[in-house]
Amino acid sequence: MRYEIIGEPLPVVTCYVNAGETLITERGSMSWMSPNMKMETSTNGGIGKALGRMFSGEAIFQNKYTAVGGEGMIAFASSFPGSIRALEITPGNSMVVQKSAFLASETGVELSVHFQKKFGAGLFGGEGFIMQKLSGNGIAFIEIDGKAVEYELQPGQQMVIDTGYLAAMTESCKMDIQKVPGVKNMLLGGEGIFNTVVTGPGKIILQTMPVSNVAATLRPFLPSAK
Repeated sequence: MRYEIIGEPLPVVTCYVNAGETLITERGSMSWMSPNMKMETSTNGGIGKALGRMFSGEAIFQNKYTAVGGEGMIAFASSFPGSIRALEITPGNSMVVQKSAFLASETGVELSVHFQKKFGAGLFGGEGFIMQKLSGNGIAFIEIDGKAVEYELQPGQQMVIDTGYLAAMTESCKMDIQKVPGVKNMLLGGEGIFNTVVTGPGKIILQTMPVSNVAATLRPFLPSAK
């Protein structure tokens, strides 16, 4: 497979696949494609895995697109202004990503639900108790809200992250929460009560414009429902 990502801040990834190659995508993510791309909708792994994807923010069904009779082309556009990142998933190099981040992947990549081992990290950390896990072997494309900023954390090295800014991390990283010190800081600082703390080793991908923050900013300007 060849691919190119163009058009930030409204990006699209265009994939060129050989005859017989298949890409998997979340339902409704295909933007345009060549006529020889054959679509098949399935649970992709049975009802158990389908329900797990549903809990992680995806649809029960996924679409498979296969090039028939020659090279095919298919494009997947981002649903929100930001970035698309290609992740190389290999055995032992799984990635944990925010809910609904998955855009498309090669068939060797498995999308499953990932539960935070520490309930508090999911309940208060902003990224959610339930996240998505990408494992297996192949290229996966994820959506990033805003620009993506990457850091490689060394063993024991930490990054303190405000709610919603963590987009992805390697599974080797550990995620926890940390209370903002001081009552005045918590109540008057405007940064909330808890921060997310990620500990290495591993790579983390941060995002500069979480969709939840955008929604909160726009809420006062939207007409209230009657």
